Amino acid sequence: MAQQTILATNSQPRNQADYRPVANFAPSLWKDMNVFTTKLSHSDIESVERLVEELKGKVKKALVDCTNDLGEKVSYINAICRLGVSYHFENEIEDQLNQIFEAHSHFVEENDYDLNSVALLFQVLRQHGFKMSCGVFNKFKDNNNMFKESLTKNIRGMLNLYEASHFRLHGEDILEEALEFTRANLKFLADKSRPHLAKHILNALELPFHHGSPRMEARKFISFYEEDLEFRNETLLLFAKLDFNRVQLLHQQEIRHLMSWWNSLDMASKYPYSRDRVVELYTWSVSTFYEPCYSRARIIYSKCTLLLAIIDDTYDAYGTLEEHKLFTHAVQRWDVNAVDDLPDYMRPVYRAILELFDELDEDVKKEGRSYSVSMTKVALKHIVEAYLVESQWFREGFIPPFEERLSNGITTASWFFSTAAMFVGMGEIAGIKECEWLQKYPKVVEASYKICRLQADIVSHLFEQERGHVASVVESYMHEYGVSREETLEKLKIMISDAWKDINEDWMKPTAVSTHILLRPINIPRLMSLFYDKQDGVSFPESCKDKIIALYVDPIPI
Repeated sequence: MAQQTILATNSQPRNQADYRPVANFAPSLWKDMNVFTTKLSHSDIESVERLVEELKGKVKKALVDCTNDLGEKVSYINAICRLGVSYHFENEIEDQLNQIFEAHSHFVEENDYDLNSVALLFQVLRQHGFKMSCGVFNKFKDNNNMFKESLTKNIRGMLNLYEASHFRLHGEDILEEALEFTRANLKFLADKSRPHLAKHILNALELPFHHGSPRMEARKFISFYEEDLEFRNETLLLFAKLDFNRVQLLHQQEIRHLMSWWNSLDMASKYPYSRDRVVELYTWSVSTFYEPCYSRARIIYSKCTLLLAIIDDTYDAYGTLEEHKLFTHAVQRWDVNAVDDLPDYMRPVYRAILELFDELDEDVKKEGRSYSVSMTKVALKHIVEAYLVESQWFREGFIPPFEERLSNGITTASWFFSTAAMFVGMGEIAGIKECEWLQKYPKVVEASYKICRLQADIVSHLFEQERGHVASVVESYMHEYGVSREETLEKLKIMISDAWKDINEDWMKPTAVSTHILLRPINIPRLMSLFYDKQDGVSFPESCKDKIIALYVDPIPI
């Protein structure tokens, strides 16, 4: 019945010249920028900075001088990564893992290491692009080629085997079996575990570390690690807490800058039909790169996506088809004189886009990187063309074939444009070679964008169909293959799982570009856990309010 209702909704043509599918989005939750203001004095901040540097030296020394015990060394590296401070020690971690990887066959196969040690080693190596063989798990199977039931007594080993299985590649059946084996047992094991470990297990079952937004995962893991009295390292824990709070101050500063810029444009009042989401869209940038060195990139990325959000909502939730055609043509012209051809309400955002790109081009010209701005501009032109296609489909009541809908939907999801905008602000590490790599649409990029489109539509399609919207990939799949909504969702989830395998394969060394570049498209689907978990957090900001508070408002208690 639900399927028939959805398809009936989409089958009604909407050719009325003045039809506007207004969505009535909720207002912003974050009007007061003072919410994102530290209570620390300047001298307090300086004291924190000095202590962070002192502790950083101690953590680095412990990492370099780490014991020869494989389990302890890998556990320490894993903790550094999970606590969100590995960006301080990239070279040291790489050196350590290179040494471990070269000798891993000797360590693992010639010694009686338990499940926890092997699974953690596998997870950490694959997390850093080292293609450790999944054959190391064969020794944990019985004569019937099944994982031994006795493994369930090793709760941490089961948890790490579960986490390790998410780094699987195509054809690695033993890791598929490991995922099913651990999933089937971990909920029961959580009930038998100490409260802090139980909480960690249940969180992992809901969202594996590999699929989570790095900054949010660090925030959560600091809490788990603090409660783990048996294994925690006090110096590392304090360093992670202080570093999180220190970086949070920078993020607060960036939010206030963006809110001030946004208010100066007065876009919220000029476009009341659009989603006013400065903080939420800024969080997309933080999910992609939270480290202090990427401050400029976050600002540029956020400004581009904020203006794009208005354009998106103009096509999706306000403008008429004729207005969409005019705006599409104006963007293709990319000429300030084209503003005269637009309806009055469209002119401010059009001018703002042209002005922003002029500023960006002037900014990077001295670096010899104007090509990055040109690439982003071309991406925007492709997006509005795809927006127009969806506007026409919607008004005609047309349900496109699944692959056609997915392809166009990946474009309108704007992730290529967003990635290109990231490159603009990343400086010389995003050079001509890297931009050419991105424009070739490598497997890792295609897979990342595909995950985002599928996950977003899985979560938001019912709401969108109720308010009036072009058929999503869900409706297209149901219509083309004649299957139920439930069957469709299962098929799309399998596609998402396969896309993660594509990502994992392109992450294995040697990589086509540096990991600093490769991580950007990989981190994009990870932000879906923040905004497309059970509800579209951009359309319904209340659903991610607590996460915003944890990231930018509440410091971690020391």
